[in-house]
Amino acid sequence: MVKRSYSFKLALLETEVSDYFGLRKQIFCDEQGLFEKNDQDALDNVAYPIVAVVHTPEQADHVVGVVRIYEKQPGLWYGGRLGVHPDFRRMGRIGKGLIQKAVTTANAWGCDRFLATVQLQNVQFFTRLHWNSLEEIEILGRPHHLMEADLEFYPAADQRRPSLPLLPVPLQSTARVA
Repeated sequence: MVKRSYSFKLALLETEVSDYFGLRKQIFCDEQGLFEKNDQDALDNVAYPIVAVVHTPEQADHVVGVVRIYEKQPGLWYGGRLGVHPDFRRMGRIGKGLIQKAVTTANAWGCDRFLATVQLQNVQFFTRLHWNSLEEIEILGRPHHLMEADLEFYPAADQRRPSLPLLPVPLQSTARVA
């Protein structure tokens, strides 16, 4: 049995940011077909990328999960583009760790409300993690729920807020019409 450990952190290094976008492309373009060439948009100019990194004795560390957070207006934060590499989805710990890191980080930076649009198949998972569905919506022709985190279950992390921009100017995404 392979001994693995995981860390969840802001993607601050060039390699982490590159791997972050690479995994997003794999999930949202290649696998789900939501976008044609890439999934980058203007929010990437103001978002903080968070990655899940797997550590094993026999392999170099690599990114296995991604999410971004951004402040839409003072105190109102959003999470988005949550994704986990297919080989690591069945565990549940990667998605949970990314959500935990996202909300506790925003909470440390003055979050009063934390929202996310969640694909229908993931609503139950978020509900178990103390999120509430506010409404059903459709995004890119697919059912989603606008959900809100119960901040009492996500105490503020000890995370300094870096200056923006962290990421290069994004490419224009091209959503596929469903």
